Amino acid sequence: MIAVVTTGTGGYDRLELRKVPVPVPGPGEALLQVLAAGINNTEINTRLGWYSASVTAATAAADGDGTADRPDGGWNAATPFPFIQGTDCCGRVVAVGPGGDAGGIGARVLVRACMRPHGFGSAETVWMGSDFDGAFAQFVKVPAAEVFAVTCDWSDAELATLPCAYGTAENMLHRAGVAAGDRVLVAGASGGVGLAAVQLARRRGAEVIAIAGKAKAAESVDVVVDNVGGAGFGAMLEVLRRRGSFVTSGAIAGPIVDLDLRTLYLKDLALLGCTGWDAPVFPDLIAHVERGDIRPALAGTFPLDRIAEAQRLFLEKRHVGKLVLIPPPPG
Repeated sequence: MIAVVTTGTGGYDRLELRKVPVPVPGPGEALLQVLAAGINNTEINTRLGWYSASVTAATAAADGDGTADRPDGGWNAATPFPFIQGTDCCGRVVAVGPGGDAGGIGARVLVRACMRPHGFGSAETVWMGSDFDGAFAQFVKVPAAEVFAVTCDWSDAELATLPCAYGTAENMLHRAGVAAGDRVLVAGASGGVGLAAVQLARRRGAEVIAIAGKAKAAESVDVVVDNVGGAGFGAMLEVLRRRGSFVTSGAIAGPIVDLDLRTLYLKDLALLGCTGWDAPVFPDLIAHVERGDIRPALAGTFPLDRIAEAQRLFLEKRHVGKLVLIPPPPG
C-alpha cells in the first residue's frame, strides 16, 4: 500500500511517500481502507518534536527549525519513528482478525482516536497516529472496539473532520460541565477545535462568544475553551467570572504562559487540562452526526501525496475548518 511515513523529528523532508505492506489484523482488530484522513496540529507537533520541554515557541514558529532529535517530543513519550501518522480516519471495514465479527465488513466508520487500553477507569491513553500507525495511508489496522459505524449524508472528507477536533471539543465541554445558560468563550474559533466547540456548546444550550484572530471579549464568562495559549492566556482568565473554568487542549500560539496566581485563587477558578476522552464523548458525537445536530467544517482536500503542501497551508491559519487528505484508491 501507499503511505506517508514520518521518519523522524524535523521538516517536511521527514515525510516520505512509500510503498509498505498492508497491515494484517490480529485478534480483536479490524482492517480499514482509509477513505479520508484529517490534518491536525498534533501530527505537525509530533513531527517537529514540539511536545519536548525544550520547545517554547508556537507551532508555526517551531516549523522548519532544524532536525534535532527530541526523544521527549512525542505525544505520550518517545515517538515510535519511523511510523505512519494520521489521527483522524474515515474508513471502510475490509477485514477483521481471527474470531472477529465479520458482520461489520463493508461499513463506513470513524475511529475513536483516543483509546483507553485498560478501560475508562484508567487514565492511560493510546492515540492512533501518535502511539501507533495511523491513517496517512491506504489502509490502517485498529482495535475493533474503537470502530464506530456511522450512517449519514456527510461525505468521506466531511466525516474525517470529526474525530480529533470534535472529540477534543466535546471532551472539553464535558469536563467543564457546560450546560444550558452558561456563557462560553471560545478562543481560536476559526480552527477545527474552535469551530467544533462553538457548535457543541450551542447544542448544549450555552451562549457562545467566539474569538478569531486578535479580537478580545469584554464580557465576563462562565467557561473559557482554549487551545491557543500564548500571550492571550492572562486575558482569558481575567474575563472569567468567579468560580469559572478555563479548559485547554493545546497551545498553538505558545505553551509557556504568564499566570498570576492571585487571579486563580481570588476568583476561585478551575483550570482543566484535557487530553484523554471520557467514555460518553465519542458515542455522543456519532449520535449528533446521525441526528443532524452538527455540521462539518471542511476547508479543503488534498491528495495524500501533497501532505507537505497541506501542512504548510494548515500552519498559515488562514482557512476556516479542517483540511483533509484523500489516499488513492487501492489497486
